Amino acid sequence: GSRSMARVLRSRAYLDLASPAEGKLLEKALDTVAVRRAGKPGRLRKRPERLITDRAFESNPLRRRLKRRGMKPILPARKNHRRATDRDGRKLRQYKRRWIVERTFAWLGHFRRLVVRYERLITTYAGFFHMACALLTLRRVLK
Repeated sequence: GSRSMARVLRSRAYLDLASPAEGKLLEKALDTVAVRRAGKPGRLRKRPERLITDRAFESNPLRRRLKRRGMKPILPARKNHRRATDRDGRKLRQYKRRWIVERTFAWLGHFRRLVVRYERLITTYAGFFHMACALLTLRRVLK
C-alpha cells in the first residue's frame, strides 16, 4: 500500500510506502512542503506556522520536534493519552477545517488505481496520483 499526505488542490504531495510509522513520514513530508502565507504574496515558506493533523500523529516526541521546527502543532489528544493537551478547545477550533482534507482523500478514493495499488514502483503510482489530482482540480475548475 501507499500513504499520501497532500494539501488540497495544491501541487505538493509526498508519497511513500505504507510500512513506515506515520510520524517519520510526516517529517519527510514536511521537508518537501512549501506553502504561501495566507493572503500575502512573496516566496514560499518552508516552515508553515501551523500543522493540523489527526489523532494518528499525536505523541509528545512529535509535538516537541514540530515545536523545534517553529510550527504550532494542532493535534487532538488521543483518548488514552495521560496528559491531554488543548483541553480548553481553543486551538482545536482550527481543527474544524480538517474535513477539507478528508473530503479530498474521499475523492481520491474514487480512483480504483489509487485504492488498490497495482504498481510496483512508487514513481508509477505517483504518476497516477498526480493524474487523479489534476482531474479533481479540472472538475473543480469546470464547475
